[in-house]
Amino acid sequence: MKTALVTGANKGIGLEIARQLGAAGWKVLLGARSIERGEAAVAELTGQGLDVEFLELDMTNQDSIEQAAAAIQTRYSDLALLINNAGMPGAFSSSFSATREEDLRNAFEVNFFGTFRLNQRLFPLLKQNEGTIVNVSTDMASLHFMQHAEHALNAFDYNASKTANNAMTVAMAIELSNSNAQVFAVTPGFTKTDLNGNAEGGKSKEDGAAIIVGYATDGKRHNGEFLDVSGVYAW
Repeated sequence: MKTALVTGANKGIGLEIARQLGAAGWKVLLGARSIERGEAAVAELTGQGLDVEFLELDMTNQDSIEQAAAAIQTRYSDLALLINNAGMPGAFSSSFSATREEDLRNAFEVNFFGTFRLNQRLFPLLKQNEGTIVNVSTDMASLHFMQHAEHALNAFDYNASKTANNAMTVAMAIELSNSNAQVFAVTPGFTKTDLNGNAEGGKSKEDGAAIIVGYATDGKRHNGEFLDVSGVYAW
C-alpha cells in the first residue's frame, strides 16, 4: 500500500480527495491545521473502512511544517504522493486597485510560502521514491485565461498567489525532468466550496476532487504540465 499526503483535507475538495484516494487503496495522511476538525474528518473516513491518519499541519506556521515533514521522514518514508490542496482566498479582492497589501501577503503566506516550505522539505523523499507532487491550482492562476476570459474574477490577491504557485510547479518540474518523479498543477475548475461561499453554478466537490485524483493516479507522465478536466491548460 502506498502513502499519500493531502493538505487542507478536513473539508471541501481536500476531504473528498482523501476519501477517493482511500477508496482506491491508498493510505492517506490527512493534513489539517485544526486538530479537532482534522480528527473528526479522519473519524468519518475510517468509519467508512478507509486507512486514514491525521497529521497536524498548519501551512502558515514554519515549525508545524517542519514537524510534519520530520514525522513523514520517520514514520511514512514510503510517501509516494503529495497533493498540495491547502489554500485560502485572501480577501478575494475585486480589482487591483482594491487589493490591500496585507491581504496579498496573507494569500501568499498559505498559497505560496507554506506550500513552498512543504514542497522543499519533502522534495528529496518524493524524488527518491519516484513519487508525484500535485499543486492544486485555479483557472485564475493562468495569465492567458485572465487576459482572454470574458468573466474572469480579478481577485489579484488570490490569483497572484496561485500564479506564483504555478511558477513553483515549473521550477520543480525542471529539476525533476531527468528523474522518474514528477510534479504538475491541476485546476478542478469552478467548484462549490467554502473558499467561494459555495457559489452556485460550480461543480460538486466530488467531481472537482475526481479530476485531481484522476491525474494523480493515472500512471502517466505529466511532469511540468498544467491540467484541467479537458487536458493541458495554458499557463
